[in-house]
Amino acid sequence: MSRNVAIIGASAIPVGRHQTADDAALQTLEHEIMTRLVVEAVRDAGVDKQDIQSLVFTLPRPYTRQKYFHTFLMGQLRLSCRGNVMEVMGNGMTAALAFDQACNDIMLGRSNVSLALGINMESAVSAAEHMMSSMRTTGDVDFHTSAGFTPIAWYAMDAMRYMHEHGATREQLGSVAVKNRHHASLNPLAQYRKPITLEEVVGQRPIVEPLGLYDVPPRGDGAACLVLASEDVAKELGRPYVLVRGRGFCHDGTHQISDVPNDMIAFTSARQAAATAYEQAGLSPADIDVAELYAPCTIVEVLVSEALGLVPRGQGARAAFEGETRLGGRIPISTSGGLTSRGHPAYVTSLYNYVELAEQLRGRAGERQVANARFGIATGELGNYNAALIHVLEAKP
Repeated sequence: MSRNVAIIGASAIPVGRHQTADDAALQTLEHEIMTRLVVEAVRDAGVDKQDIQSLVFTLPRPYTRQKYFHTFLMGQLRLSCRGNVMEVMGNGMTAALAFDQACNDIMLGRSNVSLALGINMESAVSAAEHMMSSMRTTGDVDFHTSAGFTPIAWYAMDAMRYMHEHGATREQLGSVAVKNRHHASLNPLAQYRKPITLEEVVGQRPIVEPLGLYDVPPRGDGAACLVLASEDVAKELGRPYVLVRGRGFCHDGTHQISDVPNDMIAFTSARQAAATAYEQAGLSPADIDVAELYAPCTIVEVLVSEALGLVPRGQGARAAFEGETRLGGRIPISTSGGLTSRGHPAYVTSLYNYVELAEQLRGRAGERQVANARFGIATGELGNYNAALIHVLEAKP
């Protein structure tokens, strides 16, 4: 059994600092945030509470105080479901997998209305504790972790290689951060909204050469909820919706950086996953009007935009510098502000990508609206792109 899936509702909190310290007199509770978002998203969708038969949560960070968060929240919502109630985990791909599984429940007939939702709290945890956890989570504990090898270090190597192979400049990479901050200035959900200049980006302190402070993502908390439904339900509601037109996935069989010599900046998994998604959608990269990418650093946005075929190989940084990927340009990318400015609450980041596309493709993005946007593409990723999950979406008036 297979049915078309639509996004019919969405809600999210602004990315920022929401978590309270353990010794704070007044605590911010995760379930209070999530219950409000569920109510808002369901109201946006125009469905009834009893229509929801599947909820797929992102696994909360280990810093989240309430464990078994999915079953706890079900109790708060007083929801009884026959489809699925579960948490999923896939590191940076976690939120994209939650969305994907919620789609599956609808396609398989387990649910007519499903939620993909989650919360990521980490801002009250020290940077040192967070980084140690991140290294153990993402790297090889026998090699990467003991060497202090962080995800930003992988992306810095990508940047150095890209600059070497294609002659890209520091200013071209920095223009991605400037462009994203401009987009974020128009997005009420963004963590950092004050515009920045290219001189400010290039002049910031280095994090890992050649990437500086504004080339990398901030830490922050976030939460989002998406309401998905069968297309039959979406049509009956009589309001604009967003159709999931194509889906592609690829894992290249390595963990982070391969020990087999390869083209480290080709992002092969993203390219192959995108090819599958385009084929399923019956579209090509030239048909895409707006893209929301899981791109923790400026160089990652460049490389992913090339892997998706939105810009030619080796031209992604130049395209950003010349304004092609800016609002009003040939192919607007990261109109939400991207991970460098909208923020990067990692386990729910991709949910924010779908929220942005839901707004763009329903014509509700306000000052950052891409004119006549019909087709969008969203990505999720795992590490240095050893895996990618990609969805092509279509506006339905």
